[in-house]
Amino acid sequence: MDNSGKEAEAMALLAEAERKVKNSQSFFSGLFGGSSKIEEACEIYARAANMFKMAKNWSAAGNAFCQAAQLHLQLQSKHDAATSFVDAGNAFKKADPQGEGLQAINCLMRAIEIYTDMGRFTIAAKHHISIAEIYETELVDIEKAIAHYEQSADYYKGEESNSSANKCLLKVAGYAAQLEQYQKAIDIYEQVGTNAMDSPLLKYSAKDYFFKAALCHFCIDMLNAKLAVQKYEELFPAFSDSRECKLMKKLLEAHEEQNVDSYTESVKEYDSISRLDQWLTTMLLRIKKTIQGDEEDLR
Repeated sequence: MDNSGKEAEAMALLAEAERKVKNSQSFFSGLFGGSSKIEEACEIYARAANMFKMAKNWSAAGNAFCQAAQLHLQLQSKHDAATSFVDAGNAFKKADPQGEGLQAINCLMRAIEIYTDMGRFTIAAKHHISIAEIYETELVDIEKAIAHYEQSADYYKGEESNSSANKCLLKVAGYAAQLEQYQKAIDIYEQVGTNAMDSPLLKYSAKDYFFKAALCHFCIDMLNAKLAVQKYEELFPAFSDSRECKLMKKLLEAHEEQNVDSYTESVKEYDSISRLDQWLTTMLLRIKKTIQGDEEDLR
């Protein structure tokens, strides 16, 4: 069956579901099991939604899942309602992420309300991440993405899922630093770094978090960064031997001497072994611009 055939079948199912809902509201249905007709309508709306999905009409699929969700709420089937709202959100996301992004977010927020009400915080946290990703990539509203990553981290922490909480917090720190909210980023990097330091599995990554915290300090003030590096070396002696710590010391020295060439050379040398990502490049460029008379690029 081609897409137009599937759409036609889906439309027929929608009409059937609407008839069931109308019939459930009649006087006799009220006396003789109106709720069973609502249950049937729920199933038919879900079938219609899946048929629309097969026809790749994502927007219509989202609307049909929403209808099913509303009916599940009417029947007090909270879990089924939440599942249908999530299905609706996922369909709207595929429809046109920018055009239907807010629709997708509204559906996921409805699901989150139900899940938190049921005490299902881990699932709620997962959907907050989905919303954060829509704000991040489709709607490009970083402040709102940060807020949802923070909420997700809170829920994960409450459920003792610290590794998932840290992943969300690191997203927050990365964006906070880009928005020049350096102190917020520093607090997170230091917290995650200190936790990693005590774990045999995560110990190796602690140096990266302390390096990022030191760079954020450097963006505020050179003296801050110098003191921070000393603090991290005392806290985590392995940091002293890392390439990241050695780079920080070279950059501090170059900055103190106002030597742009030395700064650029140190960055190039580091980059030749460990490629700089976009975030590190941005931070290093910001610091470089505070050296007098610099108009150049990093490389």
